[in-house]
Amino acid sequence: MPYNNASDTSNPKNVHRLIDIPAHDPFVVSHKETDTYYLYTTGIPELTGLERCGVLVYKSRDLLDWEGPYVVFVVPDGTWAHPLHGTWAPEVHKYHDKYYLFVTLHNRDRILAEPPEVWHTNHLRGTSIAVADSPEGPFELLKADGPVTPSTFMTLDGTLYVDQDEKPWMVYCHEWIQVIDGTFEAIPLKDDLSAAAGDPQHLFKASDAPWINAERKPDVKPAVYVSDGCQLYRTKSGHLVMLWSSYNNDGYVQTIARSKSGRLEGPWEQLDPLVVGDSGHGMLFKTFEGEWMLILHHPFSTPESRAKIYEIEETEDRFTVVKARADLHS
Repeated sequence: MPYNNASDTSNPKNVHRLIDIPAHDPFVVSHKETDTYYLYTTGIPELTGLERCGVLVYKSRDLLDWEGPYVVFVVPDGTWAHPLHGTWAPEVHKYHDKYYLFVTLHNRDRILAEPPEVWHTNHLRGTSIAVADSPEGPFELLKADGPVTPSTFMTLDGTLYVDQDEKPWMVYCHEWIQVIDGTFEAIPLKDDLSAAAGDPQHLFKASDAPWINAERKPDVKPAVYVSDGCQLYRTKSGHLVMLWSSYNNDGYVQTIARSKSGRLEGPWEQLDPLVVGDSGHGMLFKTFEGEWMLILHHPFSTPESRAKIYEIEETEDRFTVVKARADLHS
């Protein structure tokens, strides 16, 4: 497989279908300027032959045939993150004429707390931001001495949200490993996205979802609640919704919440799950024809995990699944 930069035209074309691409936490950018869909996913040495963890991208004109993979980011030396400890949940956002990569990095060698002080060993984990002039990278870290989120927190899956006042935020998941009942929180960003510009704000916790608690049974084990994969969107009538994922008795679940106030601070109400059956960490994108699509991964485990695409209907106050696009998965 080629692993050149995506803008390197000397890279020979290697065409794949989604069924062939190991994909976890898939993220798609519809780039109208070039009529190209970019599919970002994590690149780890065990599956790619890379010497260190990075982010891969595949390119397509029709969501069926994907060219690549190409490397758009690798964890550099001399930063807070360990280059072999993972690149989770990569996503790319256009903001102020540049492209920003949000990616969760790790350093398992930097222990934050250990039992008996805490119930589970905590290590440094959080989302960093890198910038490039193109969706094809290469992306360079903006902050090398730590994640954007507090360095004492175990966090993951940070995403960009720009509020009604054009103020940028990182919305992220506070890890169940640290807080047991995983939460969703938001931290304001500087206008250039180089660092945080204030303190975190709590949005809601995973156990707020009634469908999770309906399946719970008394047990001697800790009742942990996973918070994963937050993504924010507005419906055509202005309702603010958040995609997120957790677990039920059958595995990973793609669900959705809605802000009653229409603002980031909520309060947030939990809607019915969108996709079950060990599927989740999804995001929405629009096709060049203006249709909403949901992409997520199924099953959860790697290297079996693959990207799946669903047609989505946008209503006044939510998004709902129409059908799976099986024709794009085979």
